[in-house]
Amino acid sequence: MGKGLKIIISGGGTGGHIFPAISIANAIRATHPDAEILFVGAEGRMEMQRVPQAGYDIVGLPIQGFDRKNMLKNLKVVAKLMKSLRKAAKVIADFKPQVAVGVGGYASGPTLYMAARKGIPCLIQEQNSYAGVTNKLLAKKAAKICVAYEGMERFFPKEKIIMTGNPVRQQLLETTATREEAIRSFGLDPQKKTILIVGGSLGARTVNESVLQHLDDIEKSGVQVIWQTGKFYYGEMLKKLNNHTPMPMVKPTDFIADMGMAYRAADLVISRAGASSISEFCLLGTPVILVPSPNVAEDHQTKNALALANNGAAILVPDAEAREKALATAIDTVADPMKLEQLSRNIKKMALPNSADIIAQEVLKLAQS
Repeated sequence: MGKGLKIIISGGGTGGHIFPAISIANAIRATHPDAEILFVGAEGRMEMQRVPQAGYDIVGLPIQGFDRKNMLKNLKVVAKLMKSLRKAAKVIADFKPQVAVGVGGYASGPTLYMAARKGIPCLIQEQNSYAGVTNKLLAKKAAKICVAYEGMERFFPKEKIIMTGNPVRQQLLETTATREEAIRSFGLDPQKKTILIVGGSLGARTVNESVLQHLDDIEKSGVQVIWQTGKFYYGEMLKKLNNHTPMPMVKPTDFIADMGMAYRAADLVISRAGASSISEFCLLGTPVILVPSPNVAEDHQTKNALALANNGAAILVPDAEAREKALATAIDTVADPMKLEQLSRNIKKMALPNSADIIAQEVLKLAQS
């Protein structure tokens, strides 16, 4: 198998879906360089840029999520869903894949649904500890379901489940810089404890405001901060920071291109609780304070965070309490070497390495069958 091998990978919407999808594609290409891999994403979403940057072709569907607040808007959503189903059917008919892989996100629903209707074996990669509605519906037709958490048989047929973990960005594991080199690359002092604050690729208002409300505490504590605000909030946050007395120990940025360096520099991270980020923290052994986003389906980020917090592998601060507690907790924790060591040791125990390679092998088995 090699020439003639064709695989569709569908999904996206956020980096948490896109980076694992690209990792799976890279793992397939590592053993089958001639494999043809086509991505199917959602028009206007970030996969339409990130996937071509990674060297893969992508087709966009006009799909979007349902509006739970304004039901009238869903008439247009239903029309786009029907159009997406037709377009997905045409893409599958033209490309003729042996396997379809769904990684979550709007586009995976129509793509895997139409692939299953045409008898093409489907593999679902469910990243979260609480399965989404789309994946629960698709599970009836899927041949294999790759998961990252125990207990997923409450959502999926037990015989289809494979415990693989979530693929992570390979460059994170390949960073060779020392902690000192990484900290200096951000213009900071290697002698000081460093807190990395990230709110996802788009940013998180609650997380950002938790920084703004505690600038004086940061200044007094002697810690330093790498602050990824997200592009949406960067201008606003920078303006408010500049209204404060100069704070050279705080380095704001809209986006961090090399997250491997950022993680290497950090003694502690404050982050949302997306499944992909959690998998990265587990593999790297990064002490983390998780602030789950309340704006996600089925509140799955809280469930992701609880899976770690209940094992002493992370500190959970609810979003509603984050403005008051997140930075204060981080400053206290980063000053406690024993607590940092305990968090690092426990989160490493939850790591599932080589996830992309394991999933790629399952994809190839389906192609052979």
